[in-house]
Amino acid sequence: MDYKQILTTIEDEVQPYIGEGKVADYIPALGKISPAKFGMALHDIDGTVFQTGESSIPFSIQSISKLFTLTMAFQIEGDALWDRLGREPSGNAFNSLIQLEHENGIPRNPFINAGALVLADVIVSNSSDPKRAILEFVRKLCGNVKVEYDPVVARSEREWGDRNSALAHFLKSFGNLRNSVDAVLDTYVHHCALSMSCTDLSRAFRYLAHGGYNPNSGERLMSESQTKRINALMLTCGVYDAAGDFAYRVGLPGKSGVGGGIVAIMPGTWSTAVWSPALNDQGNSLVGTLALELLTTKTGVSIF
Repeated sequence: MDYKQILTTIEDEVQPYIGEGKVADYIPALGKISPAKFGMALHDIDGTVFQTGESSIPFSIQSISKLFTLTMAFQIEGDALWDRLGREPSGNAFNSLIQLEHENGIPRNPFINAGALVLADVIVSNSSDPKRAILEFVRKLCGNVKVEYDPVVARSEREWGDRNSALAHFLKSFGNLRNSVDAVLDTYVHHCALSMSCTDLSRAFRYLAHGGYNPNSGERLMSESQTKRINALMLTCGVYDAAGDFAYRVGLPGKSGVGGGIVAIMPGTWSTAVWSPALNDQGNSLVGTLALELLTTKTGVSIF
């Protein structure tokens, strides 16, 4: 299949929509990003990369990073992780305090903010330098030693993250945070502030298309069963409150971030990443969602 031509055609077809939507200006550092950006990359499991647009430009990956921390926490805890986390779509805002209190401090899934704080807590408990551990893990996956945290974004998120602070204190009050709130929040805002390109992301997540095997290092990160479970969580919980619409339109497990990125997996075949900063009403990249819909339509490939 001529993926290069398909991606080029997709870039042409989404041009009229670029700039529609709104960038995530509630995080001031993200509000400064131009909405007139588009990049897309696809890595097949053999390592061949196809790309178009600004696919090599780093951007703030935000909640996409929760896939990395979920993988690390799953490696550490195994199925015991689910004693502290649910596996259901939230049906509410990703930063809902009401839902967390109603459910006695057990976040509905790992991808809402409260769930990701629990993942960060697991990593803090098992590393003397959790930020370094996450960074080294990500660099190994994408093969790019230049990947870094964006300190401006991390600082902006911490300064404007009162609701995340409240979620962390709620978790602590229910006994579902075992380290200090400050240590967990510091780890959380930094992994959300990872700066990566579409090429980095599509390469990094090949292990989710490859049954848990990392082709870059030759290392098995997870069992095939664990990989299946992460892909299932992406399908049901990975795109905020738009899981049904995303499955209907795109038909792939995906994980989005308010920086405008979305990664998607076709198990056994490829991983892809798209970036366009302007978001739709659900907080997902408007053009990115359209681009992925076009990808599965033009290739005739989805999980359904």
